[in-house]
Amino acid sequence: MRAAVLHEIPGVLQIDDLKTDKPSANEVLIQTTHAGLCHSDLHFMEGLWQTGLPCVMGHESAGIVQAVGSDVSYVKPGDHVISCLSVFCGQCNHCLTGHPNRCANHNATARSEGGGSRIQTQDGQAVDQFARLGGFAEEMLVHQNAIVKVREDMPLDRAALIGCGVTTGVGAVFKTARIEPGSVCAVIGAGGIGLSAIQGCRIAGAGRTIAIDISDAKLEIARQMGATDTINAAEVDPVQAVMEMTGGGVDYSFEAIGRKQTYEQAFGMVATGGTAVMIGMLPFGETIEVPGFLIAMQEKSIKGSMMGSNAFRVDMPRYVDMYLDGRLMLDEMISGVIALEDINEGYEWMKRGEATRTVVDFNR
Repeated sequence: MRAAVLHEIPGVLQIDDLKTDKPSANEVLIQTTHAGLCHSDLHFMEGLWQTGLPCVMGHESAGIVQAVGSDVSYVKPGDHVISCLSVFCGQCNHCLTGHPNRCANHNATARSEGGGSRIQTQDGQAVDQFARLGGFAEEMLVHQNAIVKVREDMPLDRAALIGCGVTTGVGAVFKTARIEPGSVCAVIGAGGIGLSAIQGCRIAGAGRTIAIDISDAKLEIARQMGATDTINAAEVDPVQAVMEMTGGGVDYSFEAIGRKQTYEQAFGMVATGGTAVMIGMLPFGETIEVPGFLIAMQEKSIKGSMMGSNAFRVDMPRYVDMYLDGRLMLDEMISGVIALEDINEGYEWMKRGEATRTVVDFNR
């Protein structure tokens, strides 16, 4: 099978011909049909985070089940599925208390010692799967707790977006912040995750949603998604602008970029009693600074959101329904469709700020 592999950090992706093993007891073999390009992979490609090498990158994918292991009863060949990096064990305290997105019991969903690698080079060298998925490949071999079955009338190119960006952004609003109808919100960053958060605010009944970015084109798309106001942060101080527009700050801010400056801006623009929700991945080891007295004296809070605080087997089918009934806009989020061989060009679009979401079509 063809796969986009990272061989060095920092580095670009190389298209390799790899071998996929047969499914073991709890594994599912998937024909990948589509995959979205997410900024998280770029963090590793640029050296801001580390992963084992060589590694098949990608994690925002959808496809069709080809084969299942002997202990798999959740799906069968022919089922349509979305992958999710929130692979859950179902046994730890996080899973059992309703927070499977926090599961860190990786051994429970890994192959047993001596079981061999799921993905290999043609000469038998083990190849890692990014986020235990490896979604930039024509096939994914994953634990059954890494996928969710979805209805077959859902287009798989749109379904792929739900695998990370949509679930992360919409979930940050629905599940992490749990905003109240009428809330005043701000979203920093109008890429795939930010646009999803903006849509989450609209669907949840926010009274006002301010989109903040440095691209006028992205801000125009944000208005289509439900933003009531926009701020170009390249032209004005976004914190000051939000304070003036709202008369004292927003109830909820959502940081969807992953930079120290925007983290601090997200906290700076919330009103007394407000909550800043941090979605974007900061470079590993980086810290932020906020005025400490505002936390206690004005009851401002900072809240992290890991993959939209998801319980993905419940949440993703709901997001599919929202797309099919017209509430969730996915068509408008796709800025380009490419073949696997063009994946590095797709990431160049992302680095230049020219893409909202680019989708790999494995049939191209």
